[in-house]
Amino acid sequence: MGCMATNNSASKRTTSEKPAPKRSTRKRTTRTQTAATANSTAAKSMAAGEVPAPTIPVTSPEQFGRIVVMDVTPSAEQGMFPARVELGEPFEVTAQVFIEGRTKVGATAVLRNPRGREMQRAAMTCANPGLDRWTVMLQAGEHSDLKPWDEDYAAVKRQLGEWTVTIEGWEDTYTSWLHDARIKVQVGDDVENALETGAEMLNRWAHTADAHLSARDRKHLEQAAERMSDKERPASARLAEADNPRIEALHKTHPLRDGISESRPQRFKVERPKSSFAAWYQFFPRSEGAYRAEDGTIVQGNFKTALTGLDRAAEEGFDIVYLPPIFPIGVTNRKGRNNSLVAGPHDPGSPFGIGSELGGHDTVDPLLGTMDDFKAFVAHAHELGLEIALDFALQCSPDHPWVKQHPNWFRIKPDGTIAFAENPPKKYQDIYPIDFNADMPGIEREVERIMNRWIEAGVTIFRIDNPHTKPVRFWQDVIAAVTKKHPEVLFLAEAFTRPGMMRALSYVGFTQSHCYFPWRNTKEELAEYLLETNGNEGYYQHNTFWPTTPDILTAYVRDNGIAGHAVRAVLAAMGSPSWGIYNGYELIENRQRPGFEEQIDNEKYEIKVRDWKEADKYGIAELLGSLNEIRRNHPATRSYHNLTVLPTSDPSILAFARHTPAELTGTGQADTLIVVVNLDGYNAHQSTVHIELPELGLPTDRAVTMRDELTGREFQWGWDNFVSLAPWADVAHILSVQG
Repeated sequence: MGCMATNNSASKRTTSEKPAPKRSTRKRTTRTQTAATANSTAAKSMAAGEVPAPTIPVTSPEQFGRIVVMDVTPSAEQGMFPARVELGEPFEVTAQVFIEGRTKVGATAVLRNPRGREMQRAAMTCANPGLDRWTVMLQAGEHSDLKPWDEDYAAVKRQLGEWTVTIEGWEDTYTSWLHDARIKVQVGDDVENALETGAEMLNRWAHTADAHLSARDRKHLEQAAERMSDKERPASARLAEADNPRIEALHKTHPLRDGISESRPQRFKVERPKSSFAAWYQFFPRSEGAYRAEDGTIVQGNFKTALTGLDRAAEEGFDIVYLPPIFPIGVTNRKGRNNSLVAGPHDPGSPFGIGSELGGHDTVDPLLGTMDDFKAFVAHAHELGLEIALDFALQCSPDHPWVKQHPNWFRIKPDGTIAFAENPPKKYQDIYPIDFNADMPGIEREVERIMNRWIEAGVTIFRIDNPHTKPVRFWQDVIAAVTKKHPEVLFLAEAFTRPGMMRALSYVGFTQSHCYFPWRNTKEELAEYLLETNGNEGYYQHNTFWPTTPDILTAYVRDNGIAGHAVRAVLAAMGSPSWGIYNGYELIENRQRPGFEEQIDNEKYEIKVRDWKEADKYGIAELLGSLNEIRRNHPATRSYHNLTVLPTSDPSILAFARHTPAELTGTGQADTLIVVVNLDGYNAHQSTVHIELPELGLPTDRAVTMRDELTGREFQWGWDNFVSLAPWADVAHILSVQG
């Protein structure tokens, strides 16, 4: 029979600090045995009446219980790779739950922490009766912004690891009975049997331990059963004893559950804060504090002058500062400005051409400072609440110590020379790629040693350059070894590649990933990509939205000026829980190198001298700060599983909503954001935006007050709403529901 569409959210119990009721500490087999005993006793006491559905023991994985529970989602790949969520991130679980015939069923989701303690018990809602599909939003622990070095981080660490979700299907005896009893009383058919059955059911409900009723509620059910059995009373009055708001409320919060049948536990990997919800900021330390000398040469910055970059990132509200490689740069085949093959005498080279006679991946470039200077840089970041992410590009310049120490780690051409890196037609003459076929275990040990060295210096995140061009098993081994010793370390994949490879990289430990967001620009492209990012894929691949990077400058950003920068920033910050900005965005650095989707005078090949006072002219820095503040203040921005695209009437107006219900926000109030963006950087557009109010938990009988978080203005919204956005005024609304 199709499922019953009720919202039993009141039965939800959730906490990361307090244990659930005592029954949560029982083993599932104990609960099942207890339920079976209770059903047996009830069956004997009701020999003349209807026998409730029994709980049938399940002794092997393929067996069903009395209720069918199957297709629990998300499901781990072959049971091996669990879905991933951040601590406190709301996430959706669904399942098919049904029974034979027209009997009604209910479903409950039970969330347990890594120690098996029940932390949340939530009634599921029937989302699709025709497909028997039930759904629920859960939350493993509470959101935290604590960093690995914070004093209280141990409390966060204890909550991390593999949690489980078990779906309990059960016969909804009350709803099945009430449906039939109403009809029988109305038409006068077999009324006495129907009412006597209801009285017996209320009595049994009152004495069922699984319902966890208070003494007051038990007494109320007993008295209602007694009055229902009074044959001197009218049938309608007797029926009303079980058909009233108080009994319905008890059914929602403490239902009578017969034939309880459990799914196999579904595993979820709960990861530390910033594993999903993060704001990244990238800059090159050598450009921070750089200046042009009197002779026209550029004096580069270092870790001491780069403290200004940390201050700027913190002022704009970012969480993570990401640095390109900070190792010595090779001289042989060093690239010049704009990727030219010949470097001038003052060209610093690309930091991705790693290694010189001064050292390799384990060495600080002396032009940036010493290891102690780097540690002081990290210490200042930590004082500002910033994590340091370090780019790890597994490749070498021809001058890298590995070339002499481990020549078998490189691909040798038939003429005996080492092959430089290439991705035809692109060529990287200043880089030797690693060949993993000869000695992958040796390379793994060396990479693990190097990463541990930087972790000891304060690095908590590695951004891996092009991980999809290396063996997946290599990363699986390295990440497992590093995180075994340092479980707090996160990994970001810079991988633009096929879906299968992206999924595999997430399986082996890459917490977040760059993605194709920069090339999704039309309303249709963005709507599709938002749903892909914030759907089932979000349990594995955590897309990080970057409008630009040192390697990426799209035509949209090039052509749409200040408004285009604002649009892409809003979409990135609101469209994904994780987003990032490459510095210079605040200065509208949007000139392309002819024929390439990257900046001219690219910072990868030269040192940038910037006048940061100019940022005030454009307002983008202020916008970035506002977006990060909105993200901090609104729990709805923290999940990969709560986004809905809203219909709009104009092809240049995109709208979407993020909604987190009250019981999952940590504030006791539901949080709903509606984002409306004009994608056209030059022209004003008007549109209607349609909202299915009940789906967002909004009232349908009155206007809803919306506050624009960007401007402070308020609007009254309903089902269909008019918006007008102009690039010279407002490129977007970020509306929060008030009250």
